[in-house]
Amino acid sequence: MIEYENLGRLNHPFFESYRKIFDEILESGWYILGKNVATFEHEFANYIGSNHCVGLASGLDALSLSLRCFEFPAGTEVIVPSNTYIATILSIVQNGLKPVLVEPDINTYNIDPAKIEEKITSKTRAIMLVHLYGKCCDMDQILSISAKYKLRLIEDCAQAHGAKFKQQIAGTFGDFGAHSFYPTKNLGALGDAGAVTTNNVLMAEKIKALRNYGSNLKYVNDYVGYNSRLDEMQAGFLSVKLASLNKINDHKRKLAKLYLENLKAEFIKPVIHDDYYDVYHIFNIRHPKRDHLKKYLLEFGIKTEIHYPIAPHKQKAMKGIIDGDYPISEEIHATTLSLPISYFHTEGDILRVIEVLNSFS
Repeated sequence: MIEYENLGRLNHPFFESYRKIFDEILESGWYILGKNVATFEHEFANYIGSNHCVGLASGLDALSLSLRCFEFPAGTEVIVPSNTYIATILSIVQNGLKPVLVEPDINTYNIDPAKIEEKITSKTRAIMLVHLYGKCCDMDQILSISAKYKLRLIEDCAQAHGAKFKQQIAGTFGDFGAHSFYPTKNLGALGDAGAVTTNNVLMAEKIKALRNYGSNLKYVNDYVGYNSRLDEMQAGFLSVKLASLNKINDHKRKLAKLYLENLKAEFIKPVIHDDYYDVYHIFNIRHPKRDHLKKYLLEFGIKTEIHYPIAPHKQKAMKGIIDGDYPISEEIHATTLSLPISYFHTEGDILRVIEVLNSFS
């Protein structure tokens, strides 16, 4: 059996360091907003090249609190890709704002910059983009549009730890970079965890207050805040794995190269370009017989996933919130299949997946 993911095997190389961190924190008696959180925040900011990092409880909170910082009036419109995980859109809705969906580029699966301007109105105040699957968006065009219309820019970097566009790392282009450290991510914790990165010191301090009941000084509450604190244990585990993030990304890129060079042309593979340094949180292919292909692979003991089977605008939760048709997004959701590409997979595993895929007809 070639599993799609196995978190025990993925994290096995770090077990010894994790146990040491666990024992140190357990014995310290300090479990919330201590030195491990401060250390990870400093290390992660340095890694991506941002001035500030604020650790939070989840990636969704990172998106939500980033929007909350701007204090947009209810009904403000936020541009967001139609092809994304629903968390991106939930953060907009939960802030009382209106998501305005823009179709993706069918080749990159990321938001199509050429389609953004037609969706901008007098109520538009921000763009929330998503660096999907580990590939950065086309930031030159997006930055130009955001500057032209004076729009705030939030990057959903949940799947793009270490990904680059023209040598600049995801999470450093906009007002905020929102990061998820869900266990399956390239930089994954052992539970829910997230962070916001920014170059604005005032915004960073506001996020710090918002995550802690709206308080930067104990029992003094300046904002209507939340409880969204990265805990000491997860911060310690993340520091351990951050030291190996480049190694993790390199391994996944090596496995991706095998797929790209050896899969038959009938499978639509991720596009590559010199401007993009992709980290392949997900390696997806597309095929018109996706469901049959998934079943076929399973018959040979190969597990796959679908990211994602239902487009956000088709979700029951979005009824009455999102209107319109998004055929490009639906095409992607109907044909995409995610192949094994974990840190624990070997080149032999991937060559076996390729062998079985190439026998499909």
